[in-house]
Amino acid sequence: MNFGEILLNQYRSRPLWMNGLLFYCAYMTFIYVPWDIFLKPLAEDQEVWFGIMFTGWAAKGGAVLHWLVYGAGTYGFIKMKSWMHPWVEAYVLQIAFSMFIWSYLNSEGSISGIVGGLVSAALFFGLAALLWRARLRFTD
Repeated sequence: MNFGEILLNQYRSRPLWMNGLLFYCAYMTFIYVPWDIFLKPLAEDQEVWFGIMFTGWAAKGGAVLHWLVYGAGTYGFIKMKSWMHPWVEAYVLQIAFSMFIWSYLNSEGSISGIVGGLVSAALFFGLAALLWRARLRFTD
């Protein structure tokens, strides 16, 4: 089996939306987060966890945590590891919560910030529901 066939089999082994998550995790693992940690100036670094912005060295530490999360996600999606459930759903729900808190705090409680936060959170709740429904795919 050649490399192209291996990639095609990998692609066919999960739904399109899940391939999107795999590609996103891989991009974050191998391109964005290493740039964020090693090349982005400390004065410009920002990371958000649970809706709270961290800057400077705290942001660099948060980026390392993001690197671990996305690396685990990349491996877990490639191998469809059973330990992905319920952790991937929990992480996505944390993002939903964070999106709402971030929007609310940065809009100083305005209606547009609340609505924007609710819409963002709803999208991630939907993604968490898709992942929950697909939990039986994580069998390895």
